[in-house]
Amino acid sequence: MLSDLLNKDTIQIDDEADMNWEEAIYKAAIPLLKNKSIENKYVDAMIDSVRKNGPYINIGEGIAMAHSRPENGVNKIAISLLKTDPAVNLVNDEHKVKLWFVLSAVDNNSHLKVIQQLAELLGNKQVIKNMMSVKSVEKLADIIKLY
Repeated sequence: MLSDLLNKDTIQIDDEADMNWEEAIYKAAIPLLKNKSIENKYVDAMIDSVRKNGPYINIGEGIAMAHSRPENGVNKIAISLLKTDPAVNLVNDEHKVKLWFVLSAVDNNSHLKVIQQLAELLGNKQVIKNMMSVKSVEKLADIIKLY
């Protein structure tokens, strides 16, 4: 399921990342806006949530997963990924992020399988190292598909 949602259409790489964390979240969400999985207000809600709650979306070293409530503009379950290089500070320089995931879920349960598969993927340090070093969307998609 994860590789069905996270593929060359929903993965982006910016190897000249010159942006702040708000711009990184917005850019990471662009594929989901394009395929109508989410609405613009969902992106605003994700950014507002980090402004209010701090860098709670930092889920591992160099990894963030932005998300919000379904009622904030989710049309279907989806996930996207933006790899940035150099890393972008999430709120402050203690939280440098290279892998920016955006997750949208229509309810409290339907996305759990995706989260489980993502947790397994991100639980492998070698996979994370490979994801952070690749230079093409195709190779990043292949890492996810092969895992």
